Amino acid sequence: MTDQVRQDAIERAWEDLVATARRTAAEGLVVGTSGNVSVRVGGLVLVTPSGVPYDRLTPEDAVAVDLDGNQVLGDLAPTSELPLHLEVYRNTGAVAVVHTHAVHATAVSTLVPELPLIHYMAAALGGPVRVAAYALYGTEELAENMLRALRDRTGCLLQNHGTVTYGDSLDQAYDRTAQLEWMCRLWLTAAALPGYSPTLLSRSQLHEVADKLQSYGRHR
Repeated sequence: MTDQVRQDAIERAWEDLVATARRTAAEGLVVGTSGNVSVRVGGLVLVTPSGVPYDRLTPEDAVAVDLDGNQVLGDLAPTSELPLHLEVYRNTGAVAVVHTHAVHATAVSTLVPELPLIHYMAAALGGPVRVAAYALYGTEELAENMLRALRDRTGCLLQNHGTVTYGDSLDQAYDRTAQLEWMCRLWLTAAALPGYSPTLLSRSQLHEVADKLQSYGRHR
C-alpha cells in the first residue's frame, strides 16, 4: 500500500467513524461525549478522542493508535476506553467497535447476568447476550471482563455502564448496537406488566434461527 493510498484510506475511515459517532448521539444511544467508536485500518486503530463533542470533529482531528496503544496520529487524546477497543481488535477479527451508554441496555445490565432470550435476533450477536462484571471505566480490568462476556459473541452489556458491539464494518457494528438496545427495551417493556412473564425462546429455537441467518440476504 502506497503512502497516498494509505492516507486516503485513513481519511475515508475517519469520515465514516465521525458519521457513526454522530449517529449514536442523534439516535439517543449516548449523551454528550459519552460512548466511543473505533475502526481499524491495517495496523492502525482510529478512535474518537476524549471529551470532544462529535459535532465538532473535523478531518484535522483524526486520532489513531497502533495495536499496542501508542498514539501515531493526531493531537487530541484518544478515548479513555481505549483498552476496551484494543482488546477487541487483539482477540477478534473486528474491523469496527461501537461502545454506547444506551438507556435500556444499561438498565438491563443492572438487573440480570444475561439478557433473557426475548427475541430471535439474539442469534445475530452469537447467542444470549452476557453482562460483563462491573469495573471502573477505562481500565484493563473492564476490558478483561468485557472480553470474557464477548466469548463467541459480537456484543455484550457492561454492568452499570453500557454496551459494546463489533463487526466487519462500522455499519454492522452500529446495527448490532441498535439491535441490542431494541431487544433490551423489548424485554423491559414485556417484563414490566404486573402479573405476566414474557415468553422466552429456548436455546434450540435460537440455534434454528442462527442456522437460518447464515443464508439471510444471499442471492439464490
